[in-house]
Amino acid sequence: MPILHSIIHRIDKASGDQPAVLKPASDETSPSDAQEGLLSRFNDAYHAKPKAWGHFGDTTDSDDSQEEKEGAPASLFARELIDYLDGRRDFPDVTRGVAERIVGLVNAHLSVTGHLLFVDFQHGDTRYLSLALLHHREGYGIDGSLDVVPAHQLNLAQMSLAARINLSQWRSDTPSRQYLSWTRDRGGKKLAEEFATLLGATEGVDATGETRTLLKAFSDYVEQEDYPEEQSREKTDTLLDYASEQARRGEPMTLEALSELLDEQQPKAFYDHIRNADYGLSPEIPPDKRTLSQFRRFTGRASGVSISFDSHLLGSSIEYDEDQDRLIIKKVPSGLRDQIKQRQN
Repeated sequence: MPILHSIIHRIDKASGDQPAVLKPASDETSPSDAQEGLLSRFNDAYHAKPKAWGHFGDTTDSDDSQEEKEGAPASLFARELIDYLDGRRDFPDVTRGVAERIVGLVNAHLSVTGHLLFVDFQHGDTRYLSLALLHHREGYGIDGSLDVVPAHQLNLAQMSLAARINLSQWRSDTPSRQYLSWTRDRGGKKLAEEFATLLGATEGVDATGETRTLLKAFSDYVEQEDYPEEQSREKTDTLLDYASEQARRGEPMTLEALSELLDEQQPKAFYDHIRNADYGLSPEIPPDKRTLSQFRRFTGRASGVSISFDSHLLGSSIEYDEDQDRLIIKKVPSGLRDQIKQRQN
């Protein structure tokens, strides 16, 4: 992942009611193996965080200039990025402006000191900009004399403010509505909302709802095609493997790519199923890891009875009567139903 530009500012906040103070870096950091290692670790930590996905909001203010009304984004942050990408402002200057505004969020919601990291980097053919407020924790290290010494460590698990922009996608001729993502911890809703406002971000897709709908569409598809149990399990594993890999990379799932993976002989079959049934899904869906983790199969075998079904069907197509200790199947698979009827005749 070649790093094109990187800079680290410091935000200090003393205990009590003292306001946070920005200590901006005078220049960019020099490229190094350690810096690339940090970026790799940061990306892994960021991909694992709960996030919102969206895009920069459009201009709506009637007081905007004519130039802004004709297509410039309403977001100050987005306009500063455009100036940077077009060569009108340098990287340290743009990041200092953003850092000054983030100080306000720290004063309002946080009580910890941190370093504000900005990285413009290339990954394959795609260019990204990531920013994050990195906190510290006390740890220990071993010095050259093999003595234990105190050491400050970056706490990447505690990432209260972070965002990533897919610059290539944003600046392409056909940008999506989810090239921008930002952290949204469940315990800091107000902070996440104000951070989105600072970025000028508009949520473009509900990752949880879209992932849930995708899984429903998949279950309907498997049931409609009436696949054998082993083949159904293989396709479920394929979906979950693909979704997990995309989540690990911090990239959305693509319906067409998923359809091709599910059936190499008929690569458009699942995609056509989604479109024909009108599930209202976006072409690209950010995977929600919590929803995916619940999409597993219950299996059991006893006294000549073997049962297996997707866990999300419990409570809808399948009910469990705890008092009677029995399962109620509301819709019997057609193949099983035919076998039972033949035996009864």
